Amino acid sequence: MSELSTFFALYPVLWVTIATLFGLLVGSFLNVVINRLPVMMERAWKRECRALLAAEGTAAETGKEEPFDLVHPRSHCPACGAPVRAWQNIPVISWLWLRGRCAACGSPISWQYPAVELVAGLLAGLAAWQFGPTLWGLAVIVFSWMLLAAAVIDLKTQLLPDVFTLPLLWLGLLLPIFLPDHHVSLQDAVLGATFGYLALWSVYWLFRLLTGKEGMGFGDFKLLAALGAWLGWQMLPLVILLSALAGSVIGIAMILALRHDRRVPIPFGPYLAIAGLIALYLGELIMTAYLGGMP
Repeated sequence: MSELSTFFALYPVLWVTIATLFGLLVGSFLNVVINRLPVMMERAWKRECRALLAAEGTAAETGKEEPFDLVHPRSHCPACGAPVRAWQNIPVISWLWLRGRCAACGSPISWQYPAVELVAGLLAGLAAWQFGPTLWGLAVIVFSWMLLAAAVIDLKTQLLPDVFTLPLLWLGLLLPIFLPDHHVSLQDAVLGATFGYLALWSVYWLFRLLTGKEGMGFGDFKLLAALGAWLGWQMLPLVILLSALAGSVIGIAMILALRHDRRVPIPFGPYLAIAGLIALYLGELIMTAYLGGMP
């Protein structure tokens, strides 16, 4: 790793370019995860329910299901079932070349595909440019990709899968141990994870006691705990403030521009992800500017 780091340090433009291109490819895979993971989770829940009912003798288990995972079945058009060929799966370029439509039947292809690919590439390029060819830079790239996938899934399904939040949490706690020059100490990471979880957990129960309703899901607690582990407890007030601000601005825009029904809940995970990335790159600058402006 040291030799590669030295080489890419001499050619930073090459490092940023490679990271961005690889991010585009990973974005294509993230689209698969975003579309299939919720279905896989739902099928797993149904299997568990059927097995429980069968064990109690109240229902019989059904036959085997067709394989459905991140590999099977092969990517295909949901409208006509035509398989997606290799040249039709080039990140962003294929979508533009096909003008956002299936090559076989002409059905529209969701904007999600090029958007996720492009954002994944830009996030990787930004981390490569900001932190250089370092282990911390690689960790930030992975952090950004996982936040992106979790945020889009939450936006589409109002689910924040543990497969993203828990690994992010553990990685945030382990980084201070394996990266001696990490800017967050182990103590700050542990406190960040603890206070992050308790902050939204407390809001959840207070809101439930006052209204009898659930204001957010447990996935939000875990995600803020993960952000606290990565950024340290000192950044938690900023993350909460930025997420609330992003939620207010985007929520009002959705109601006014897209006529989003106010009674339909808007997931909080994407706003936490946005706030976490802003705090990662600009948190110290914002905090310094704020504290410096205090009398």
